[in-house]
Amino acid sequence: MATLTEGVRLIQSKYEGSSKRMVCATFFACIGALSFGYTIGYSSPAIPSMLKARVLEEKDVGWFGSLMTIGALAGGPFGGWCIEKFGRRKSILLSSLPFIFGWLAIVYATDSKLLFQGRFATGFASGMVTVCIPIYLAEISTKSMRGVLGSCMQLCITVGIFWVYTAGLKLEWQSMASVAIIPAVLQFVAVYFLPETPQWLLSKGRKADALKALKAIRDPHQDVQEECRDIDEGFDHNEEFSWSEFRKSELMQPLIICSAVLAFQQFSGINAVMFYTVSIFQTAIPNHAHIATVIIGGVQVVATVVACFLMDRAGRRKLLIGAGIVMTITLLLFGQYYRLLASESLTSSLKTWFPVICLTFYMIGFSLGWGPIPMLLMSEIFPSRARGAASAIAMFVSWLTSFFVTNEFMTMQNMFGASGTFNMFGFSCLLSVIFVWRYVPETKGKSLEDIELYFLGKSIIKV
Repeated sequence: MATLTEGVRLIQSKYEGSSKRMVCATFFACIGALSFGYTIGYSSPAIPSMLKARVLEEKDVGWFGSLMTIGALAGGPFGGWCIEKFGRRKSILLSSLPFIFGWLAIVYATDSKLLFQGRFATGFASGMVTVCIPIYLAEISTKSMRGVLGSCMQLCITVGIFWVYTAGLKLEWQSMASVAIIPAVLQFVAVYFLPETPQWLLSKGRKADALKALKAIRDPHQDVQEECRDIDEGFDHNEEFSWSEFRKSELMQPLIICSAVLAFQQFSGINAVMFYTVSIFQTAIPNHAHIATVIIGGVQVVATVVACFLMDRAGRRKLLIGAGIVMTITLLLFGQYYRLLASESLTSSLKTWFPVICLTFYMIGFSLGWGPIPMLLMSEIFPSRARGAASAIAMFVSWLTSFFVTNEFMTMQNMFGASGTFNMFGFSCLLSVIFVWRYVPETKGKSLEDIELYFLGKSIIKV
C-alpha cells in the first residue's frame, strides 16, 4: 500500500508538479479577497459608531450599506474588461487602488458625502475582485488542486468578515477603516510577485512568456512543454472574440447556468440572515449578542476551511445539493420560529437556543457549499476566449440580485412578515437544489479544456 501511495505521488509530481508555488501564488492573490470580506462586514460594527459620532444620519444608513453593491455593479464589468485588456495579474493590482482610495476617504470623512464616496470606491474594488481573483486562481491551478485553491478566495472573504467583526468589539469606525488600508497596500505590493496566467499569455500569442509563467508556478524540474501545448490547443489564434458568440449554445449554456447559480446564492437569504444575526442573538442571549456574532464569523471560517478540503473530494454538485438541503430546512425552521414568536407560543428554552442552533447550521451549510462554489464554478465553466466577458456578465447578475434582495428586504418584511420572508428564502434554496441536480455538471478533476469541450458536446462530464 505504501509503495502504491508513493507511486501515485510520483505520478502527480511528474505531471502536475509541486503545489508549494501554486499555494504561494494563491496566498498573494487572495489578499484582495481579504479586503473584500472586510468591506462586506464593515458596515455592521461601524454604523452604530458613525451615528454616535454624527457623521452619518439615521436616514442615510440604508444608502451607506447599499452603495457597496452599487459600486460592485460597476466594478464587476470593469474587472471583466481589464482581465482581457491588461491581463489577470495587472487587473488584481488595479483593484487595490480603489480599495486604498476608498478606505482613506472613510478615514478622513467628516460628513456623509465622503463616507459615500469611500463606500462606493470599496464596492467598486470588490466588484473587480470577484471577477479577477477567481479566474486567476482557476488558470494557475492544476485540475486536481483547482477546487481547494479556488475555495481559498471564499476562505479569505470569511476571514475578512471575522476580522472586522472582531475589530468592531474594540475599535471605532475610523480606526477600523485605518486597519483596512493594510491589506489593500499589501495586495498592491504582493501582485509584483505573481506571474501572469499562461492562458492569458497564450491567448495573446506569447508562448515563451507562457512557458516562463508555468515554470514559475510548477515544480522547477518539471517539463511544462506538454501542459503548455495542451492549453494552447484550446485557442484559435485566428479568431477574435465577438459578443455575438453569446448566441452560440456552447457559451450561452454555461452563462445561464453560472448566472442562475450566482442568483440562487443571493436568493438563499444570506444577506437577510446576516442582517438578522445581531437581533437574533439580542433576543436569544442579550448579554452576549455581539460576542456570539463574532463566534458565528468564526464558524464561517472553520466551515469554509472544511469546504476547501472537501471540494476536490466530494465534488461541487454534492456540496451544493447537500448544503442547499441544510439551508432549506433551517430557513423554513426560521420561518416557523418567527411565526411562533409573533404569536408568543415559544417556551423560554426554545426562544433562547432554537434560533441560535438554526443560525449556526445555516451558516455551516452556506460556508460548505453556496459560499465558495458559485464563484469557483464561474472561473471553471467559461471558455478561455470569453472568460472575461462572460464572468463580467455573471457577476453583474450576482450583484444586481444582491442589490435587489438587500433593498427590497424591508419591503418583503412589511408584506409577508419575517416568517413569510424566511419561508420564501427557504423555497428558493429548494429550487436551487433542483436546479443543480438537473443542470449543473460536475467539474471536479476536469481540466478547463475538458470542461470547454463538454459544452461543445465533445466530452462527457456527469450531470
